[in-house]
Amino acid sequence: MRAREIVEGFLSGLHRSPYYGQSVEFVQHREYVPGDDFRRIDWKVWSKTDKYYIKQYEEDTNLRTLLLVDVSESMNYGSGAMTKYDYACTVAAALSYLLLRQSDAVALTTFDNALRSRVPPRSRQSHLHSIVEALRTQKPASKTGIEKLLAQVAEEQSLKGMVVLISDLFVDPQALDKGLSLLRHRGHDVMVFHILDDEELDFDFSGTTKFEGLEAAGDVMCDPRALREGYLTALNQFLETIRRNCSRRLIDYQTIRTSEHLDAALAHYLNHRIGMRSALR
Repeated sequence: MRAREIVEGFLSGLHRSPYYGQSVEFVQHREYVPGDDFRRIDWKVWSKTDKYYIKQYEEDTNLRTLLLVDVSESMNYGSGAMTKYDYACTVAAALSYLLLRQSDAVALTTFDNALRSRVPPRSRQSHLHSIVEALRTQKPASKTGIEKLLAQVAEEQSLKGMVVLISDLFVDPQALDKGLSLLRHRGHDVMVFHILDDEELDFDFSGTTKFEGLEAAGDVMCDPRALREGYLTALNQFLETIRRNCSRRLIDYQTIRTSEHLDAALAHYLNHRIGMRSALR
């Protein structure tokens, strides 16, 4: 319901892109990977090679988008109406709703230190239920592992498309940069939504506070006012490193507070798509 409310205020136009789908003219074969539609297996090729191959067709319309949603334990944190995970799920659902409305194909992968669940790409509007259900059943509970995960995604995503990473990015920036560079090297357009809670960005705690570590980080009892200046300096350096790395890779990066209205993320996505379409013309 939140996703529908957000998206209904936006209008999206038709677009053309040189990606492969299921319509019009046959282009080539590629080896079958889990999640592909069985109906597209070429059984004549299988009878000759004893291997499964998928038929690919060139189409005029659809973009293929993979949503990568972080389900690590740190995503459970939240000081407002929604945790970071609630917010990330709503962003993913809203983007899915928008993409499916314009007949784009959407896939979902959730991850922590490994790939946890996958929803294969589909363009039917009813596909939104599968995406929302996959997000609903995940329980953030582990550490985040990013470089190997993004390398695996880059290896498996044989078709060029858009990859949208939605995470609090509590990872090594160098490992993140290496993983994102692999996606760009494979020709994918990449967007990063960096979801953070207001308290993580402002650190406006007062009085002696016990901070309970997530992702096996341990607990700390301290006076946060004594640490605030150093914390904010380190945080800003961390954010600037990620911004700089993304800019160098031509990756669209956006820091989003969980207190921001959710249509801010959608508006940023739409502005990005307008920029893509202008560049293709």
